Amino acid sequence: MAATVGGHLVLGLVTFGILAACSLALVLLGRRSETYQGITERAPDERFARIGGLAWAGTGIVLTVGNLCAFIGELASGRSGDPYFWFVATAAITYIAFVALLSRHT
Repeated sequence: MAATVGGHLVLGLVTFGILAACSLALVLLGRRSETYQGITERAPDERFARIGGLAWAGTGIVLTVGNLCAFIGELASGRSGDPYFWFVATAAITYIAFVALLSRHT
């Protein structure tokens, strides 16, 4: 949608087609998959809740390290790195806030 609005009709249609095909595959094949069912349940069991939490933690690490590398690359290229700085700063502040909050409740 964003590509189409941005003037790239073919890219927008290709992207939509890929997303539609992936969605259809998930709907058709997901019914047989224990992993898919565990992730999509409203109240997953303890095992899938733990797996989901670890997956989100891993995703956060990858995104934070990627943004940190982009920030350093921008600085090394002589640019300000400002957008990446704010992503990294937000991640650091969020991490500290969650550690402080969760340490009080557990």
